[in-house]
Order: sequence, then structure tokens, then C-alpha cells
Amino acid sequence: MVCRTLAAAIGVASIAAAVVASAEPPAGAAACSGCHPASTRVTSPVPRLAGLDRAAIVRAMEDFRSGTRASTVMDRIAKGFTEAEVQAIAAWYATQR
Repeated sequence: MVCRTLAAAIGVASIAAAVVASAEPPAGAAACSGCHPASTRVTSPVPRLAGLDRAAIVRAMEDFRSGTRASTVMDRIAKGFTEAEVQAIAAWYATQR
């Protein structure tokens, strides 16, 4: 069990590292821009994702999935991503400015 968990963690970290090295957004990241503003000049109650801490993005997605964090649509959106996709998207957004 521990070996499988460790192997999964290494796999997710490898995917996240590969995405960070890429200038192209990972699959699913483009959907975020429908609500999350890219520009710092946009005033919105929806936070910008660019430059946020990777762990904070992952934690928010986990909280939306579990229902711990209230939302209107993010709970359903978060459930549509695999753990690897969430890790890759979070890693990519963390490197954006």
C-alpha cells in the first residue's frame, strides 16, 4: 500500500514537473480562464490563479471536491479533474505571472 502511494506521488510530481517546464497550459487549464481573470487590471470576486501557490490551488480543489469549501459551480468543476490533472494545472498556474 505504501509503495503504491509513493509510486502515485512520484508519478504526479513527474507530471507536474513536466508541465511546469512547458510554456503551454496543461489540458483543462484553459477552462479556468472562463471565470478566473488573467489580467491584474480586472476586478473580480473570482481570484486570479496566475502566481498562486501550487499547494493552495490543490488544497482549494480538494476542498471544492469534498464540499468543505462552498461554491456555486467549482464543486462540480473540481470533480471533473483527476488528481494528476489538478496537480498539473496547479503547477502550471503557479509559474505564471
